[in-house]
This record gives sequence, structure tokens and C-alpha cells, in this order.
Amino acid sequence: MTLHQTDVAIIGAGPVGLFSIFECGMMRLKCHVIDTLEMVGGQCTALYPEKPIYDIPGFPKILAADLIKNLKAQADPFEPVYHLNQQVTHLEKKAEGRWRLETSTGTVLEAKAILIAAGVGAFGPNRPPLEGLEAFEGKSVFYYVKNREDFRGKHLVIAGGGDSAVDWAISLSEIAKKVTVVHRRPKFRAAPESEAKLNKLAKEGVLDLAIPFQLEGLSGSNGLLKAVILKSLEGELREVPADALLPFYGLAMNLGPIAHWGLQLNTTHVMVTPEDCATTVPGIFAIGDIATYPHKLKLILTGFAEAAQAAQAIWTLVHPGESHHFEYSTTSGVPGL
Repeated sequence: MTLHQTDVAIIGAGPVGLFSIFECGMMRLKCHVIDTLEMVGGQCTALYPEKPIYDIPGFPKILAADLIKNLKAQADPFEPVYHLNQQVTHLEKKAEGRWRLETSTGTVLEAKAILIAAGVGAFGPNRPPLEGLEAFEGKSVFYYVKNREDFRGKHLVIAGGGDSAVDWAISLSEIAKKVTVVHRRPKFRAAPESEAKLNKLAKEGVLDLAIPFQLEGLSGSNGLLKAVILKSLEGELREVPADALLPFYGLAMNLGPIAHWGLQLNTTHVMVTPEDCATTVPGIFAIGDIATYPHKLKLILTGFAEAAQAAQAIWTLVHPGESHHFEYSTTSGVPGL
């Protein structure tokens, strides 16, 4: 058994976890990173690598996969050690104040601080309650878009009212033969600019809005769709020709072992103090979507700011009694480069 020693153990290699490597590196803190997936990037890599993201500063539009590529390149100079395809299964506080972590593959780490950047934790899609749904999953019912070109020239039904449904409807309308968006109310939960663009495309006839409707059934055989049956609030049925159904009803969250670490929780989120992202357990910090506090905005850029705040607090924990003079990166440069 090899024992790894580090300053910070980061749990989660999604975009916020990757940026926290950079922020810790700027504080000359060494990081080991643990993630249950076999690659870095979290949801951006596993679920929607080709999804365009519009709210990253300096990038009017960037694909999720490209964002992860850039974040990893930004972290690489600090030589982080990745422990992928494994989950932290045991955590204990050592007498000397260090944390000992053990993973599902037998990896053992000791760290002076723990930074949880686990996104939504273990995740899976919320599935619509449709009879016979399982027979179509993976063949003509998809919860994620991994390759946009797979849907070129097809009749698509997209269900949902959040950012994923709206963003993909806009994007896929450029290459699909027909896109029909199904939502049970006229108002969407997406960014206002995206909703406005969706409505504009609908008025121009580029895509159809089936509102207010909800999914009622599937028509097809051998896992291949022919149509999606919709039902209005008044009971009216409507059959829409479809080669594929994309239900975007969000993700089911599961904290996994994190739920048993004695942290203060708010359902499936970890409570932290916003000024330093500290949890109720000294030495453990949480950032990104898994962390919550009053008036928190669930945005990637919020997680990036939290990474910087947590890194500053962790430096003080790792170097007790020492003073740190804050410098901008334009002044200090990147340590070691």
C-alpha cells in the first residue's frame, strides 16, 4: 500500500475542481484529486461535451469539452495527481490534525485539508414516467448529447423547461430536420436571453413549441421511435413524429459517502460559510454546486470564485501563524513558470 501525502485532497475533477487546482497552486499548495469518473471534467465531459456554454468570462461561447481542456491545461503546471475511477469510501481525522482518506480502489491519502468540489455528487437523469421507456433508452431516447452530429437530419422531440432543454433546442435546430420542444407551461426556467432566442426561432418556424403539453407515451418498435404522444392539461392528445426523444428533466443527486461525514446538510447540499467556503467540520471545505448558503447562485463562475476563496482559507490552515501577502497573478506570475 502506497501512502500519498499532500496539502489538499480535492474531491471532484469537474470544472470547479480543476480550477481549484490552479488557485491552490497559486498559493503553492500541492493537490491530489479524486473522482468517480474515469476522466476529468465531470458532467461537462460525461454528459454534454459538445454543449455550448455562454457565461464563461472572456468566451462568448465555448463548448464544454473545450472548457475542460483549457482548465486542465491551466492546472497542469502545478503537477496535480489524479486518482480517477474511484470514490472516497473512508475518512478519518488523525491525531496530528491531518485527514486520512481511503478510496474504493485502495488508494490512501493523507491531507492537511479537504476540498469537496463534487458537483451534484453521484448523478443520474430524472426519467419521465412513460410505459416501455427502457426499451427505447440508448437507441432513440437519450438523456445527454455526447455527439451533436448524431442528430443531424432527424425529427427530435426535446422535453423540459430548463437551460439544458432550451440550449439544446437552439443548438440542434441548426442541424435537425425538425425540433419540437415540449413543456407544460409557457414560461421556461432558462436564462432570459436563451428563452427569448427560443421564442424567436419558434416564431420564424425554425422549431415548434408544444405548450402546454407533457409526455404521455411512445410509439415505435425494437427500440426505435416513430412518434411521441403528448397530452395537454385539458386531456388533448397530440402525436409528433420523432426519431429521437431528449428528456431534460435534470439530474437526480446523491451525496454518497459525503452524507455521512458529519457535515451540516441542506437536503443534498453541503452548508458552508460564503466568505471562505468552510463547512461545519474544521479542515473540510466545499465549493461549486454541492455547496450552498443563502442567496447562492448556481453558476460555474460562482464556483470559480469560491475556489479562490477556499484556497486562501486553506493556505492559512496549512501554514498556521504565517502571514500571506496577496498578489494578483499579473504581479506574481504562475509559481514555477
